[in-house]
Amino acid sequence: MGDKTVHQTSDEAQIREFTKAVLNDLHAMEEMLRSGSLEPHARRIGAEQEMFLVDSSLHPAAYSEQAIAASGDPRLTTEIGQFNLEANLTPRELGGDCLRRMEQELEEVIGEVKHVMRQRRGEVVLCGILPTIQGSDLKEQNLTPQPRYAELNRVLTALHGDDRFVHIKGLDEIRLYHKDTFIEFCNTSFQVHLQPPIAEFTNAYNWAQAISAPVLAPAVNSPLLLAHRLWHETRLALFQHAVDERSQIHHERSRPARVTFGRSWVNDSIVEIFHEDVARFRIILTRDLEENSMETLRRGGVPRLKAWSMHNGTVWRWNRPCYGIMNGKPGLRIEARYLPAGPTILDEMANAAFFIGLMEALPREFGDVRMRMSFDDAKTNFFTVARYGLRSQITWLDGRSHSTPQLILDELLPLARQGLERAGIDGEDIGRYLGTLEERVEREMSGARWMLDSIARMDPAAKQNVRMRTLVAAMVENQNARLPLHEWPLATIRDRSEWIDNFRTVEQFMSRDLFTVRPGDVLDLAASLMEWKHVRHVPVEDDQGRLVGLISHRDLLSLLATERERAAGDLLVSDVMKTELATIPPETRTLDALYMMRERGIGCLPVCRDGKLVGMITAHDFLTVSTRLLEERLRQEELGPEPTSDELRAENAVGGQ
Repeated sequence: MGDKTVHQTSDEAQIREFTKAVLNDLHAMEEMLRSGSLEPHARRIGAEQEMFLVDSSLHPAAYSEQAIAASGDPRLTTEIGQFNLEANLTPRELGGDCLRRMEQELEEVIGEVKHVMRQRRGEVVLCGILPTIQGSDLKEQNLTPQPRYAELNRVLTALHGDDRFVHIKGLDEIRLYHKDTFIEFCNTSFQVHLQPPIAEFTNAYNWAQAISAPVLAPAVNSPLLLAHRLWHETRLALFQHAVDERSQIHHERSRPARVTFGRSWVNDSIVEIFHEDVARFRIILTRDLEENSMETLRRGGVPRLKAWSMHNGTVWRWNRPCYGIMNGKPGLRIEARYLPAGPTILDEMANAAFFIGLMEALPREFGDVRMRMSFDDAKTNFFTVARYGLRSQITWLDGRSHSTPQLILDELLPLARQGLERAGIDGEDIGRYLGTLEERVEREMSGARWMLDSIARMDPAAKQNVRMRTLVAAMVENQNARLPLHEWPLATIRDRSEWIDNFRTVEQFMSRDLFTVRPGDVLDLAASLMEWKHVRHVPVEDDQGRLVGLISHRDLLSLLATERERAAGDLLVSDVMKTELATIPPETRTLDALYMMRERGIGCLPVCRDGKLVGMITAHDFLTVSTRLLEERLRQEELGPEPTSDELRAENAVGGQ
């Protein structure tokens, strides 16, 4: 997330001064490019690894700052959500065993975090979007308490104005309204950095754009958001929604988003992008100014370009040009931001090797990509692959549409191998990484496909919470076994597990697929729903989704006993529904909900957020939970320990139904 030293409030005078500093930095950058001051021949690679922290029930664990402190590793840093963590890897010269050493460093630093989390019975998970994230996790309490994140959220929320409308369509469809940026907690990535020779930078950047689609296709690993099956790489759509600052009028003017693939090729100089990003996107963060970059240049020094770098860090291009200083020498690198975390370290390294190999081979093989492909095709390819993964078509350099797996296997993998060989990468490593990718592509198996196929094979009657945790448990098991994705069996629900029915809140097992009626509907419709769908309670909501009543099977039986002479067709839902209802929010503890139902003698509880119906729990929903708790108590009695107070409370509550 970039530099975390920011002003927590910025008045107009500060913003004007900071804008001058950004422009000054840009003038310095242009001067360094003109004078040849940037490091000319370096070829380096690097990476940023983001990860999820989970607790013993495989739900997000807001523990990032404590984990960093316990580890003491300077490579670790925070991310926007407290259950996200980032590791910044050591930059390495491209060649020899650099990829193997990067993999070893990933194993080391992730291993340190795993050690810390296991002391709390938690774990680390590598995936683009964690399947067990719930709506109640996306709250201010889980925002990392650092000025940069708070200020980003404050400014972007204020600029946007109305609630953010998140609408993504895939196999399922999701519609969410959020006032804040906290839905960005859902995303983690594996960002690969490549520093090409400065004279080749503009063409290299264009090629990075062109190859984004085929590099992403076998890497997609984010098909689920709040249990909805959406894009194969849903992160791309979600990130744009999460930090979108555009008001309604900006949308009407087709102003581009701060999360962007871009609008055209770079023509003469990468400075074109820097100008575009300052011209189009207002400055939203400021910091103390430490230097005048042009004066530093005149003195023969190397400017740090802190003002421009901060602004650059708030424009999230999927391929982002970045400035840095290495061994006292300034340089530019390309940050490929679109790759998701996971599914394993080996698979991530295979994706990185594919990207680097293509970046080394294609510019030499084909020259200027602008002469070979339209930018619109490159952009269309990117978002098509994000939606469909390996089961997509790519329009390639010949202008023809190709099956993505065949394009990768027949043309791009051999070129990537040539590129890595030309870069001097050890042959054994080339075979290992590209071989891993080849196996994945031949089987058309990405992380996204594995999740979707696993869910399709699970018992459809299983609770959503169980299916999501089954996926994460299998991810953890396979990641810890260091099995590459193509060797993973599909995830299956086990008969017994310590976590399988660990329903801490009603959100984890409430029914979301509800059949509802409106007050003005005929009563016979509610009666028919009960018969057809075998339900005993039907919620009544208005056109805005607000809960206004409830009809139970008992209400209908009572009506039949008292209103035999009245034609059923004359009765409306509003004539019968109960309007004085007990409701609970999704984050209610399971045992508290169970107690409420017992004490009030009710058979169901509507679950509402801001007065709107989001789910329902019934006495039947508690049968599995209470049975498991009772089984666990009996098992513990055989082993000796006394039952916990929660187990006793649950058993007593169930006994009172």
